[in-house]
Amino acid sequence: MEAAGLLCLAAAALLAWGFLRVWDSRERTKSQEQAGVLGDGSRTLLVIAHPDDEAMFFAPTVLGLARLGHRLSLLCFSAGNFYNQGEIRKKELLQSCDVLGIPPSSIMIIDNRDFPDDPSVRWDTERVASILLQHIEMNSINLVVTFDEGGVSGHSNHIALYAAMRTLHSEGRLPKGCSVLTLQSVNVLRKYISLLDLPFTLLRRQDVLFVLTSKEVAQAKTTEPLAHPTESGQ
Repeated sequence: MEAAGLLCLAAAALLAWGFLRVWDSRERTKSQEQAGVLGDGSRTLLVIAHPDDEAMFFAPTVLGLARLGHRLSLLCFSAGNFYNQGEIRKKELLQSCDVLGIPPSSIMIIDNRDFPDDPSVRWDTERVASILLQHIEMNSINLVVTFDEGGVSGHSNHIALYAAMRTLHSEGRLPKGCSVLTLQSVNVLRKYISLLDLPFTLLRRQDVLFVLTSKEVAQAKTTEPLAHPTESGQ
């Protein structure tokens, strides 16, 4: 039994060593690829659909980019008024951004009937794209961060932002040197298995992965009371 136990431990150690070697090799390659996108001093725009998206979905990304010296700004396409709490949620967004290091002068909230907080309403792709492009050009943005095609939670308003960014990118309308990062959507199982998801995350190819320090984790958690998990469709 002792011999079998030692053999199992040796096998586990070997697998772990092999995994770390592979991960280290991938990290060296990725660091070279990311140098242009994540360079110090980049003007980065976070594009979200509702107040609290920044806390519920993007806090690790925002804190990671801030650590790299990015100058962050935020564009929110609605006031989150599904439950008639738009004014409250706009204030909470400003509070959350203060924790995450995005100054009020760099925050724009669109409160327009064209973009209601409603999962049953499909936002016009060209209208969203036009506003996005104008904001990117006016602020000399060279990195945009937003949702992917799954919208993380599947909310149609999230997906509308991706559709607009994809349109701008595919049609070559983005300014030269402007890159786009999208937050990867995962299935329900991976969302709730916590640390057990770590091997899947590390082995799956992605362009950027942020791992927070303990201080940043505590910082991100302070935004949680400001998030609205009951928001429509989330």
